[in-house]
Amino acid sequence: MVSIDNTNSTTANGHGAAAAAVDDNMSTDPPAQESNGSQPEFDAYRRRKSTILPLEVGTRVNCRWRDGKYHPVKVIERRKHFSGGSNYYEYYVHYTEFNRRLDEWVHLDQLDLSSVETDVDDKVEDKVTGLKMTRHQKRKIDETHIEGHEELDAASLREHEEFTKVKNIATIELGKYEIETWYFSPFPPEYNECTKLFFCEFCLNFMKRKEQLQRHMKKCDLKHPPGDEIYRDKTLSMFEVDGKKNKIYGQNLCYLAKLFLDHKTLYYDVDLFLFYVLCECDDRGCHMVGYFSKEKQSEESYNLACILTLPPYQRKGYGKFLIAFSYELSKKEAKVGTPERPLSDLGLLSYRGYWTRVLLDILKKHKGNISIKELSDMTAIKAEDILTTLQSLELIQYRKGQHVICADPKVLDRHLKAAGRGGPDVEGSKLIWTPYKEQN
Repeated sequence: MVSIDNTNSTTANGHGAAAAAVDDNMSTDPPAQESNGSQPEFDAYRRRKSTILPLEVGTRVNCRWRDGKYHPVKVIERRKHFSGGSNYYEYYVHYTEFNRRLDEWVHLDQLDLSSVETDVDDKVEDKVTGLKMTRHQKRKIDETHIEGHEELDAASLREHEEFTKVKNIATIELGKYEIETWYFSPFPPEYNECTKLFFCEFCLNFMKRKEQLQRHMKKCDLKHPPGDEIYRDKTLSMFEVDGKKNKIYGQNLCYLAKLFLDHKTLYYDVDLFLFYVLCECDDRGCHMVGYFSKEKQSEESYNLACILTLPPYQRKGYGKFLIAFSYELSKKEAKVGTPERPLSDLGLLSYRGYWTRVLLDILKKHKGNISIKELSDMTAIKAEDILTTLQSLELIQYRKGQHVICADPKVLDRHLKAAGRGGPDVEGSKLIWTPYKEQN
């Protein structure tokens, strides 16, 4: 993502999300190491090329990625351009080594056709999908989305992936940023032909053209999310938005969030939810950087349903701040809380980091014995989450019918260092808020 104030700017990776139509006569010869052979070998390659094009959906082939190297991909979809011959196709591919959010449309000349595999057993899944990532990629995703697909059976997962397999919106403009999207979002049918949308950063209405956004901004009188400002600390503000009172805003927020969250579903019945929108504030207004949602009434004590930090604002600790804020609300409600299940592996990693930092900080400072219930009362963290966290750190033992916490200072320091730093501190004294139940 880049600031769109610079007229010469491009997306961060140097590529547009959508590829142009590719002429069949453009160079699609194999990489240099393949084309240095004899003429008969080259002629054989050209004959093979003529028989395999256009590539079928499901074909496996190597594709040149933004790092300039070739990576294995699977063709997810193809589309034809009617400006040329029968092989005027571009291909939507999934990089089998990486998370689905990197799927993209590619030119034919990015594909190494000498590596084509057509006879593939589709039942054999890419076991490395979503797992073979650098620590940098994991940290970015760690702050971005919490819920995964662990609740889906195989048939439901296939149905979900079929419906959402191709990103419908390639980029969005939000405030001063142009942002590449990650996933499919079910926008209304009238936006089916759009590859870029323009969002008002305050009311989150979205438009097809820049001119429409400019006209809208002259009329929109909002300079912050609708709802109540319940927290302000220097340039950070948190707004509580009631989905029932601000239904259009809540739905627009869900459409926006789905572009960056690979959920099975996203709730559009927003009446049942409260949205807590985190903003960076300046003299132009309060600019959304992320949010979390929460059910108004949860029998399971869930204090967070969905969480997102927008890509331009990642690596600033805002995801950790949002998690900490959800527990600050639970403290004000005088009850324990826990995130909605199931958690993805990366979601669990994010929460384990928070739980570890909070619990071990208390154990370092506390003198004498302390129980799981006392820790839960102090932190608003559910007892089961405390127990599993301390067990994963091997800090708890079961003796004489009860759990005993073993807190050696050196061990605590080692675990705290491994958990990393938290986000910006949540100052409880600056939270001015009445729980929803008391409001009504």
